[in-house]
Amino acid sequence: MLTKIDHIGIAVNSLAESLPFYRDQLGMSLSGTEEVASQKVRVAFLAIGESKIELLEPTSPDSPVAKFLEKNGPGIHHLAYNVADIEAAISRLTAEGARMIDAAPRAGAHGASIAFVHPKSSGGVLTELCQSGEEHAH
Repeated sequence: MLTKIDHIGIAVNSLAESLPFYRDQLGMSLSGTEEVASQKVRVAFLAIGESKIELLEPTSPDSPVAKFLEKNGPGIHHLAYNVADIEAAISRLTAEGARMIDAAPRAGAHGASIAFVHPKSSGGVLTELCQSGEEHAH
């Protein structure tokens, strides 16, 4: 079902303040920034091998990432796994008793289809299923 770790989402207060550490000090390649209005965040993706680091900056005080930052401060927000067929992955997890935040895929950054598994079903870790835009083309 899972093909690789797609990315690790890290909540930050500011992309401008956080990017220099990842890009300049760690030497990661910035593959772009994007606003995901539906999730009230601006994201920056940095490549590391086959995976990415996704920095998440809230664009509104009522965004889930803003609430996460208020409660926890900056840090790891979620772990995203790549799947070849997101609908099948959601069906399988639901059939096996997992609690989903998203019962159906929704649009994510870079044209991906995403769905979140509730942390109560995944040992406290917010888990994202991610089917890239290229793989999602039917």
